[in-house]
Amino acid sequence: MLAELQIINFAIIDKLTVTFEDGLTVFTGETGAGKSIIIDAIALLAGGRGSAEYVRHGTQKAEIEALFDIEDTESVSRLLDQFGMDQIDGQLILRREISSSGKSVCRINGKLVTLSVLQQFGTILVDIHGQHEHQRLLEPSNHLGFVDRYGGTTISKLKHSYLEEYKQVDELATKCNKYNGDEKKIAQRIDLLHYQIGEIEAAQLKADEEDRILEEKRKLVNFEKVYQSLKTSYEALDGENTGLDMLRKASGSLDAIRDLDPELARFSESVSNCYYLLEEQTSAIRAYLEQMEYNPERLDEIENRLDEIHLLKRKYGNSVEEILTYYEQIKNELDELNSRDQNFDVLNDALKAGLGKLRDIAVQLSSERKKTSARLARAVNREFKDLCMEHALLDVHIEMGSNLESFSGFELEGIDHVSFYITTNPGEPFKPLAKIASGGELSRIMLAIKTVFKKIMGPATIIFDEVDTGVSGKAAQAMAEKISSLAQNAQVFCITHLPQVAAMADQHVYIEKHITKDQRTGTRVKKLNESEKIREISRMISGPLMTDLAREHAKELIQMAGKMKY
Repeated sequence: MLAELQIINFAIIDKLTVTFEDGLTVFTGETGAGKSIIIDAIALLAGGRGSAEYVRHGTQKAEIEALFDIEDTESVSRLLDQFGMDQIDGQLILRREISSSGKSVCRINGKLVTLSVLQQFGTILVDIHGQHEHQRLLEPSNHLGFVDRYGGTTISKLKHSYLEEYKQVDELATKCNKYNGDEKKIAQRIDLLHYQIGEIEAAQLKADEEDRILEEKRKLVNFEKVYQSLKTSYEALDGENTGLDMLRKASGSLDAIRDLDPELARFSESVSNCYYLLEEQTSAIRAYLEQMEYNPERLDEIENRLDEIHLLKRKYGNSVEEILTYYEQIKNELDELNSRDQNFDVLNDALKAGLGKLRDIAVQLSSERKKTSARLARAVNREFKDLCMEHALLDVHIEMGSNLESFSGFELEGIDHVSFYITTNPGEPFKPLAKIASGGELSRIMLAIKTVFKKIMGPATIIFDEVDTGVSGKAAQAMAEKISSLAQNAQVFCITHLPQVAAMADQHVYIEKHITKDQRTGTRVKKLNESEKIREISRMISGPLMTDLAREHAKELIQMAGKMKY
């Protein structure tokens, strides 16, 4: 569960620290006070997309940090082990910084991680449901994901097997299509490969050739400069009254007195060593000078060879090594094309066998999805009754693909197309969810699905961001009770405008705007005590002009909520 949240310089929030407990935490307050901003901050910690727009105006970066209690969360422990992170006293700290330039830095328990790693932890720790999920629920393309998720490990294993076989068959189909294509295009390809192979072979490239001849070119281009410098050095060292002659005389003079004093002996030995070393280097310079030979024809040869290599690099790779690698690839491709009839027969047989295996797994997967869909529909329909949708029924339609003899009939997710249908009134036919559900009904449908999925989701903190829009009266009370029941075994956060939901709160957090010392808008958070909670729920019932009747109604709602919970 989320134990503590700290937000600094995020949107209109300058600095905010709030602690949380288990159960249902309700957020209420004025419109624009920052309730949804707090949820946005948690979403970013869960790996949501960040941008510079989140950084409070006039500051360098936004900082968000959260402390989670993960003592009983095995899935988080496995992830920590997977990424080589230590578990600190059953706690996990997520931190994210977003700079004014838009750059993002993520940390888990102080260790820098990528956004994708943060997302893996966030998926386990937080489940956020807001108004945008209504649209997600309406899109049939998302319905298959709901079914597969509800199917758990059984469907997950089948999907893994299907995907592995799908990849192999896809590769075989691609190769078969290449051999079974237009004969004219294949003949043109063979001619091109012959030309390219001949051009590369004629060049007789060697892997380290370019570096060697570039070095040789450098020496030839700088021949005159090198020759003159070496000659000047040699003449300064060798001959009468030159460096070597003077050093020889100095060595001889010191050698004559070396026995008179140990210090003089050291001088003599050092100078003598210098003389022999310099004599050796002088001989080496002379030998180098004697073998130097300027060859302008060789320079022309090198220039021509480099032009040839450069032309091949423009066509076939950025280096000689890449050209040679490409050469091996096209040789293999030419061999395959020349023996395509034989290869096609082998590949086609393998493709038929692969399609048979893929079809078997796909049918198994489809069958399991149908069983899962029936279970999911029954579970959701039971929840509808608790949400004042006594006559509503969900039906999951699964349409299996018909063209299973060809690879084109298979998709990455399988052969099924899933869509949710619903009827909300007796005697009315089932219709696609998008065509029949109102806003208030969608809120309750999503809440029913969340309730069903909570049993398989684990200990994630569930966050409802104004999901009660369009709900009132008896339905509002039903939603409040359902949200409260979810919070019996989980931590639930709920931003709400419904007094019925607020009355169910185990912790009631009030959020308000205020003007800071520097005349900026900020956000302030306050945990309400019992009397303050009554006052806030009264405001939610009657508006700013609170009446005694509204206050009594608020007390009654809180008392009723207490009886239902305990």
